[in-house]
Amino acid sequence: MITFYEALSLMMMFGSLIVTVITVVISLTKKK
Repeated sequence: MITFYEALSLMMMFGSLIVTVITVVISLTKKK
């Protein structure tokens, strides 16, 4: 069983990963 806090921390981790990927993609597209 996954507790609420474990699921929340996982979501926060994936959220920060997605934000990092988006910022990298935006910076790459702006350079072109």
